[in-house]
Amino acid sequence: MGTENPNPRNYPLRPAATPFASPQSSTPFASPQSSTPFASQQSSTPFASQQSSTPFLSSGPVVGSEAPVFRPGPPSASNFPAPPFSGGPLVGTEAPAFRLPPSSRSSEGVRPPPPPSSGGPPTSGFQSFPNPPMPSAGQVPPPQISHTGRPAFAPPTRPPPDQHFFSAPRPSSQPTSPPTGTSYAAGRGIYPGYANMQLNSVSQDPPMQPASFQLQQGGYGPRLQSASFPLQQGGYAPRAPPTSLLAQQRGYAPIPPVSTPSGIYPGNQFQQHGIAPPVAAQQGLAEDFSSLSLGSIPGSFDAGLDNTALPRPLDGDVEPKCFADMYEMNCKSRFLRLTTSGIPNSQSLASRWHLPMGAVVCPLAETPPGEEVPIVNFATGIIRCRRCRTYVNPYVAFTDNGRKWRCNICSLLNDVPSDYFAQVDASGRRVDLDQRPELIKGSVEFIAPAEYMVRPPMPPLYFFLIDVSISAVKSGMLEVMAQTIRSCLDNLPGSTRTQIGFITYDSTIHFYNMKSSLPQPQMMVISDLDDVFVPLPDDLLVNLSESRSVVEAFLDSLPSMFQDNMNVESAFGPALKAAFLVMSQLGGKLLIFQNTLPSLGAGRLKLRGDDIRIYGTDKEHTIRLPEDSFYKQMAADFTKYQIAVNVYAFSDKYTDIASLGTLAKYTGGQVYYYPNFQASIHKDKLKHELSRDLTRETAWEAVMRIRCGKGVRFTSYHGNFMLRSTDLLALPAVDCDKAYAAQLSLEETLLTTPTVYFQVALLYTSSSGERRIRVHTAAAPVVADLGEMYRLADTGAIISLLSRLAIEKTLSSKLEEARNAIQLRIVKALREYRNLYAVQHRLSGRMIYPESLKFLPLYGLALCKSLPLRGGYSDVQLDERSAAAYTMMALPVKSLLKLLYPNLVRVDEYLVKVSLLRSCFLCWSMIWYVSYLLPMSSQTEEFDTKKRLPLTVESLDTRGLYIFDDGFRFVVWFGKALSPDITKNLVGEDFATDFSKVSLSQRDNYVSRKIMEILNQYRKSDPSYFQLCHLVRQGDQPREGFFLLTSLVEDQTGGANGYADWMSLLYRQVQQNA
Repeated sequence: MGTENPNPRNYPLRPAATPFASPQSSTPFASPQSSTPFASQQSSTPFASQQSSTPFLSSGPVVGSEAPVFRPGPPSASNFPAPPFSGGPLVGTEAPAFRLPPSSRSSEGVRPPPPPSSGGPPTSGFQSFPNPPMPSAGQVPPPQISHTGRPAFAPPTRPPPDQHFFSAPRPSSQPTSPPTGTSYAAGRGIYPGYANMQLNSVSQDPPMQPASFQLQQGGYGPRLQSASFPLQQGGYAPRAPPTSLLAQQRGYAPIPPVSTPSGIYPGNQFQQHGIAPPVAAQQGLAEDFSSLSLGSIPGSFDAGLDNTALPRPLDGDVEPKCFADMYEMNCKSRFLRLTTSGIPNSQSLASRWHLPMGAVVCPLAETPPGEEVPIVNFATGIIRCRRCRTYVNPYVAFTDNGRKWRCNICSLLNDVPSDYFAQVDASGRRVDLDQRPELIKGSVEFIAPAEYMVRPPMPPLYFFLIDVSISAVKSGMLEVMAQTIRSCLDNLPGSTRTQIGFITYDSTIHFYNMKSSLPQPQMMVISDLDDVFVPLPDDLLVNLSESRSVVEAFLDSLPSMFQDNMNVESAFGPALKAAFLVMSQLGGKLLIFQNTLPSLGAGRLKLRGDDIRIYGTDKEHTIRLPEDSFYKQMAADFTKYQIAVNVYAFSDKYTDIASLGTLAKYTGGQVYYYPNFQASIHKDKLKHELSRDLTRETAWEAVMRIRCGKGVRFTSYHGNFMLRSTDLLALPAVDCDKAYAAQLSLEETLLTTPTVYFQVALLYTSSSGERRIRVHTAAAPVVADLGEMYRLADTGAIISLLSRLAIEKTLSSKLEEARNAIQLRIVKALREYRNLYAVQHRLSGRMIYPESLKFLPLYGLALCKSLPLRGGYSDVQLDERSAAAYTMMALPVKSLLKLLYPNLVRVDEYLVKVSLLRSCFLCWSMIWYVSYLLPMSSQTEEFDTKKRLPLTVESLDTRGLYIFDDGFRFVVWFGKALSPDITKNLVGEDFATDFSKVSLSQRDNYVSRKIMEILNQYRKSDPSYFQLCHLVRQGDQPREGFFLLTSLVEDQTGGANGYADWMSLLYRQVQQNA
């Protein structure tokens, strides 16, 4: 296999003499005494007050010039000072850009990472792109934004644009022939155990370098000399005199500024709590944007793109801070995220925003301790606007000495009720503001009075519809389910109000009388499937606290009751009707456990399955649609009577999830899919997910509406719900694991307000029987410039909305068309953004993108490779594709991004380290056991779960042990050269056997305990689903390919592009008609 490569990269030397430039050229680049603001300590720019060669460290992507193979850094005596911070990209007038040296590509499919001594990101020179504000005539220059999002006290002055021109040096030589040897063989896409797979459509050897090049961190860099001629596109520069290593690593130089004016409305507004909203900070077009060097020049052997320079979300989802920075009283982004926090001021501007514009809402998102949503109880009624029905919030303004308040949504002046009146001070601030959470918090929960109830609050109700056919019994599902329900009875929400009931079915329907006076439950069998009726309407739903002993007796006897059942039929449709008849009086949550394809009575389904002949035709989408309208009609009836449906599907055969999942889609439920369920393997997963479904806090009989300011409106909604009217979402049950998306559009040609407000209101019944209204309020600035929309963009919200749109498109189009739609949106967005800067910065040969959207291409690629959109007939089974689509439609942003770009971490080095430390501790314990051993051991055994690796086969070392986590499963990958001691400690004596027959469980050794602690640490961080653990050995096909290699989204798999090829493809398409 040849996957081991313990040696660092070797770079062939470039010939000293080249036909392009003389190594001894003395032409200087520019005079050190240049009059730019960066060349003097007296410069008015904020970064010119110091001189330092400290490298600029940033998390941004890497930049390069248009043509040359690499870019050397500036001389060490440069007058360009170091930026004042290095924790991330600059926000303001200087936008960082980076360039890395070309990467060498190993001929081996898996290689070890570089040794720790050479750690750190690859480095090289980079450019800074100043973007000064250029206000139009008669416009007052707006102040700059400080790093906290508030306006600065005084905007800095700027010199004329012609004083900003600088250009970084270009390489002094070009290779005259390709390098020889095998160290540069194209092998980046070779999977262990697979045939050679080329990842890049174009694979070339890296450029040769002269022997005089000095080693830099992460690569080699040239010695530099000063030069006097201006560098032009396609030009070449001779070498410059030696520079310091730091200067070579992180040199930078500004280039001409952008003259686009600010896009945020000017004006002064009060920023007092409870009076008026703060003003969106005014600033010039100071974009954070970065670029990737993608083009090569004639005569160069550079492939054009360094794979290590590509941006990757190795820190996971980073929630945007623009809400908190600009508007401190906005709700947290865990509840509401906008795709861009800059609302366009005109329809013409909105038409240039080619990405989805809208919001993602998770109204009951879990909150950390200490950040709970405050509860407010008004004595005489909730304060609301008379016209638009907006709830009182921090952005309303009190006038007339506190007697009136102005609605921030519709601007109507409302009277303040006498019992809510309070004096205001000279600035208009209420004197009781600190005692009014609804006026200072973006999220609040109101106790609703009686007029918000059309009936008495319903009790928490759980009804179980259980398939007891032979497959359910033989797989062990019935036993695991019964045990799990019984173990959760003490933790069901609602205390003494909770109701419960059961129906089982095969070819007949079985009702159970659980009246509290009975010693045992009584079974009643209905065999007439065409005329289903309820035999005992009053005793099929019982109070759990009153009938606890009967319920426990039923659950204990359920597995043995049907252990000899040989019935293979499924009367699912009639059983569903029976459950509806029982629950329609109260509503509640219906949990369905389905093992076989419905075959009898209403709703019976055919074994249509996948048909390869349909793929690629106009009828392809029909196999992903419900076959029978019976299920959609039943879902509408369930929603009308406040019944939410969760579907648990278990089968090793086709069960038509596309049809069954409709029940969950239109009732606000979920689909849990367990293909090939076996209790010995999947027991823990079913137990965890069913327990969470039963015990998590649930909002019952809910409706949700999103209100927004004048001139904008939400036009479409996406997720699992039933749309009751144009903007009212019916949600029979809501919990913290469900999110909903909505698209936004402009109603008016031109917006005249400086701020747009959004308010999410969820009216629901709590498990304790209270009618409550949870309200989330947020404000966003109206902008007049496309650059501001990009700067305030939120990649997570964009991908969340884009994924829902793409999945819905697969129900009416081919998979390929849905993938192309994603690609087209990204291309149009990047092309539009490029048009803002291409002329000013002469960016030919580079792909530029805003800092806020640097991960958008990668997430777009991952979305195209996700289960609902991937490949075609042979790539994903139809049931699995449909189940994944239903799941992704309901996922919150963080869970969705983790599913698209999962965690990959290496753990063998940590296990070896802690084992050695423990051995030392055991030796020392003879003397220092009590006073030294225990405290020290507790401090040195923490595993950093944030050390994520790129999702490419190159990250896998054949000597390593890796954990892959997408939030739904673990894959533990064992390298071929991994220490046998580690493998033996984890899987026992049978470590050489087939891993498909081995499970990972805690054993009586230190290594096993530590790996289980790591897995549990991941599970606790995201308890929504249970990650079932799959063990994979390197080269063990097809298991390795199925569980891991197809999930490495940066690699070329199944005919889909790898990350580098995808970026090249986007670049070529962006260049067209740019």
